[in-house]
Amino acid sequence: MEKMMEENAEAQRDTSLIVSWESLERKKKELDDITNVQIPHNKNEIQIAREEGDLRENGGYKAARQQQAVLLRMQSKIERELRNAQGTDFADVGTDKVSIGNVVDIIDDASGEKETFTILGAWDGDPDKKIISYLSDTAKALIGKVVGDEADLPADTVHGSRKAKITAIRAFKA
Repeated sequence: MEKMMEENAEAQRDTSLIVSWESLERKKKELDDITNVQIPHNKNEIQIAREEGDLRENGGYKAARQQQAVLLRMQSKIERELRNAQGTDFADVGTDKVSIGNVVDIIDDASGEKETFTILGAWDGDPDKKIISYLSDTAKALIGKVVGDEADLPADTVHGSRKAKITAIRAFKA
């Protein structure tokens, strides 16, 4: 995993992404839906609106064309992301320092509140479960730290930060 992190740091210039196998499959299904369901449906809507007559004053036609542009941009973006994605199961991740595939326990210096973050792939974030992407500001502040280190984490306030101490690092188990 550490090797992937290093390779990804070097490849960051070419937008490589580390992702879980599950999120990679979800993204492939999303692309399939856009390509094989939404775009054909939109083409049909354009054809129906075109048959209604004067295109200059046809709101349905204009809306369908705008939707077509959005769908084609989404399709292109997802195709580009999939080309740059590296799937992993986060197995054999080290726990000597924080990296992708770790569960990190922290304690807020000011409040004494304990929190746990799971750092996973680019598309794996779930804020409600405290699962964060390695690309997030919080993960970037934690990655590379060891137990006992302090980190400046983003705070809820505008441009604010908060200090937190890392109390434990363990491997994520899927």
